Amino acid sequence: MDKVLVARRVASKLHATEAAVDAALAEATQLMGEMIRGRQETKISAISTDPSMAKVSAAIAMLAQARTAMVEAHAELDQLRLRVGIRTRMDGSEEKVEQTNANLREVA
Repeated sequence: MDKVLVARRVASKLHATEAAVDAALAEATQLMGEMIRGRQETKISAISTDPSMAKVSAAIAMLAQARTAMVEAHAELDQLRLRVGIRTRMDGSEEKVEQTNANLREVA
């Protein structure tokens, strides 16, 4: 099996997973905001909603940890890509490190 094709399949799943974690984190924070607004609008005691708010807060913290883990996994997979000799970026573009550096100029 071609290493580049395998890397692209892995990259596709990696990007989809990163997007899913980000989406879940965004939804959870919006849920927390709606819970707060809903409690205020209905004039329900903060004490009565505290247990559910604590659970949602814990879920947000876990999602943030999951996001950090995915970012770290992405970096490790990128290093693995280089170690196994794949020079094509996982997004399909070729690495152009030398060309990028050639376009840089020193400023005063």
